[in-house]
Amino acid sequence: MPKLIVCLTGMPGAGKSTICSGLEKKGFTTINMGDAVRAEAKRRNLDPTGQNLGKLMLELREKEGQGAVAKLIEDQITNSKSDIVVIDGVRSNAEIDVLKKIAKLKLLAVHASTDTRYTFLSTRHRSDDPQNRQSFDERDNREIGVGISASIALADETLSNNNLTVDQLIDNAYQIITKWLL
Repeated sequence: MPKLIVCLTGMPGAGKSTICSGLEKKGFTTINMGDAVRAEAKRRNLDPTGQNLGKLMLELREKEGQGAVAKLIEDQITNSKSDIVVIDGVRSNAEIDVLKKIAKLKLLAVHASTDTRYTFLSTRHRSDDPQNRQSFDERDNREIGVGISASIALADETLSNNNLTVDQLIDNAYQIITKWLL
């Protein structure tokens, strides 16, 4: 079976990382694009705050092109022994274009309301999570600015994460992905 790349896209806090965690438990290989940016920040001795990571992401795109973050994970994908690699956090069509050169690609958009996403991010406690509604809105605007709306619009499927339990969210994503394997 040829390798399949399943890209999860959606606004911050929609549930992409939760899906990845659940799919890992089911044996899927997952790669987080934000982790690639955090690793690059560490290499540059930058504190992994939301502001620093956002600036770094924009700088990488300015210097290396809009698909720069996807280029950071190319080796992880090609070196993976798994037939299915789930990518957490695709933010632009340029990233999708980079990944399409590696293997067959499907795009799953994860959607959640603004209030749901803010609640998720407020309780997640990752270094780049917003500390207040203003920083949440700034992050959303930055994501929209790098083209996430276009990748969401082009998704092969959209999964709504409003009023779902974690298990329901993961099961719904699993069902969509396994359908793509047929």
